Amino acid sequence: MDAAMAGKPVVLLAVLDAVGVPTLEHLLRSHRGKVRLPNLSRLGVGRIVAPDLEARFGKDGRRTLAVALEAASASADSVVGHREMVGIVDSRTFGLFPRGFPPAYIAALEARIGRKTIFNKMAAGLEAIEDNADEHERTGRPIVYASKCDPLIQIAMNEAVIPVKEQHAIADAAFELAREAGIPVTRAIARAYVRAAGGEVVRTANRHDSVLPMEAKTLVDILAGSGVWTVAVGKTSDLVNTQYHERIKLADRTFLDPGLGLRFVHPKAKDTNPFVTQGVVNALDAARAAYRPRGTFIFANFVDCDSLYGHTRDIPGALASIAEFDRTIPLLEHGLGPGGLLILTADHGMEHRPDYGYHHKEPLPLIVGRIGRDCSREFGRLNHGAGLTEIGRLVAEEFGCAKSYRVTRV
Repeated sequence: MDAAMAGKPVVLLAVLDAVGVPTLEHLLRSHRGKVRLPNLSRLGVGRIVAPDLEARFGKDGRRTLAVALEAASASADSVVGHREMVGIVDSRTFGLFPRGFPPAYIAALEARIGRKTIFNKMAAGLEAIEDNADEHERTGRPIVYASKCDPLIQIAMNEAVIPVKEQHAIADAAFELAREAGIPVTRAIARAYVRAAGGEVVRTANRHDSVLPMEAKTLVDILAGSGVWTVAVGKTSDLVNTQYHERIKLADRTFLDPGLGLRFVHPKAKDTNPFVTQGVVNALDAARAAYRPRGTFIFANFVDCDSLYGHTRDIPGALASIAEFDRTIPLLEHGLGPGGLLILTADHGMEHRPDYGYHHKEPLPLIVGRIGRDCSREFGRLNHGAGLTEIGRLVAEEFGCAKSYRVTRV
């Protein structure tokens, strides 16, 4: 018997990173070629874009909830957006560092980690690594750089120069020191990389995020405490860094099921979304097969429209990535099974300026579909003013935990 039909709710919360409603509109207006999004069309995305773009979408089944929500938190950031979905509204603003980090901070960091550092400028990730890799590999000095759009500290290191375990410790030390010094960041990231056979820099899955501690009990904690099996897929567990029953991070093509037909759309196959899709499919298969009497909640982040195509303002690449996600939606729906709940949203938008793609606070899509049923009126009590915290409420209600779900403001 299907897990959902047997009274075991299965919910998938899938976050299309950086695909806010105005961002999607910008991508479509900037690309006159044909874009096939039949499944997102069926789920109702055409209802929430500007009227002049509605014709770009196909047939709408009108069986889903499809709305645009304004995030209630102050900043457009992946950490902040994901945490709002599980009940934490963050009123703080965080900083960018166009001139790098304060010299006193860098000196204290070097003393704490026992290594000198290099660079300490604002730069795009691959640019910072590629321009400084030779010096890093010659001297063993980590590459410190500030993000152009995220309030975080990034430290790039070659795995052949600095062991992964030490890299993670360096990121933890950098974040701890930043908090002691009052530097307004949400994360410190160890950007592990290797050199490919041709000398190309390739970032690896051994990245490590040291993140702001959770300020309160989240939806994930409430569900886990009620006996619901909780699963994080992709970088979700780095952003909402609480306890999950299972964390799935795949990075090896060996574990991609050929029968699923997952495809890389980047010319150098740098996509991570196929691995996230496989991880979600694995989690859904387990939800249907394993004994989980209170059901399963799967929280997944599809990051490519942010990290791979957003900051580079690669409009054809972003649309190809969204189209490939669209193609996998039937796989996810099949895995959810009759009665399962599919929730699609985004954590922030992406503003394409002439020099770079910057995170942007803008209306975000919320699509809710119940597999095999019409749920267009089921969620009529949606409180638009509550922002993304309403997503957490919908999920809590699905698992019978609504009385325990609380919104915390920090």
